[in-house]
Amino acid sequence: MMEIGIDSFAAMFSGNEDRYISDEDAMEQLLQRMAFADQAGVDVFGIGEHHRKGFLDSAPALILAAAAARTKNIRLSSAVTVLSAADPVRVFQSFATLDLVSRGRAEVVVGRGSFIEAFPLFGYRLEDYDELFEEKLRLFLQIRDNEYVTWKGKFRPPLNNVPVYPRPLQDPLPVWIGVGGTPESFVRAGTLGLPLMVAVIGGETHQFRPLVDLYRQAGQRAGHAPEQLKVGLHSLGYVAATTQEAKDDFYPGYAEAMNRIGRERGWSPMTRGRFEAQLGPRGALLVGNPEEVAEKIIRHSESLGGISRLTFQMDTAELPHEKLMQAIELIGGRVKPYVHGKR
Repeated sequence: MMEIGIDSFAAMFSGNEDRYISDEDAMEQLLQRMAFADQAGVDVFGIGEHHRKGFLDSAPALILAAAAARTKNIRLSSAVTVLSAADPVRVFQSFATLDLVSRGRAEVVVGRGSFIEAFPLFGYRLEDYDELFEEKLRLFLQIRDNEYVTWKGKFRPPLNNVPVYPRPLQDPLPVWIGVGGTPESFVRAGTLGLPLMVAVIGGETHQFRPLVDLYRQAGQRAGHAPEQLKVGLHSLGYVAATTQEAKDDFYPGYAEAMNRIGRERGWSPMTRGRFEAQLGPRGALLVGNPEEVAEKIIRHSESLGGISRLTFQMDTAELPHEKLMQAIELIGGRVKPYVHGKR
């Protein structure tokens, strides 16, 4: 049965000074939303990792651990951990500890990240982008699967029969690969037999089907069972009582955020017309009333050959806490039951 979740980047109102709140208030509101998502029946809550102004998620395992103390059932995940710029030993220890604190509810989504600030911050060269992730992922998986580790690589000192503690409650600790649109990343995840979290933030979701097929084919060639090759979808989205309300709430902050990032990356300006186009049946944005969004989730799943998890990313629109709480209630109380009832 498909899991329905929420991902947050602990984003501040960086572009809306009139709605600015303090860091401590923003963190408290985030933890309240995570606790409420647990009560509302949401399956998983993920915290991203960024190292730039406007985001409070540079230490996601700490936020997840704080949420573990306020929740009982919800899965607690990263979204994503920038493994390329981290020490795999410390990442494993942090999430193994989270798994113990949460009594077996921790997960890790590892990836290279869509921003590059972490590389100079932690002393890595961007030129080693791919090689760093490849090496560190293999070390991370070796630590996950073995209490004692013997390993040698290029980017950190070797390990010679060294034990790594603590060990998580779950065996093995769930590890997903977070990917964008690089075919090599899909093939790597399939070859390793790891579940795949696909970030689709624009365009039309069905266009990712060839890449998802590459993942499944690589997994089958490597001898992994089809049920092991799970696909998750991370989508920008927001749910309100009516579609018009959802669009009117989401668009202003979404356009501002996309234009801010677009200026860094050379994207064309976001307009209301471009926004509306992505709300169509095949567009990537999951913005609307609960039933409309649920139907679109089902269509996305069918277009990708079946997905196991769907996570909403609502931070992009810089919506106030009260609006996000209402959306969480609708996601848990109406979107999730509708999706499950139709499948």
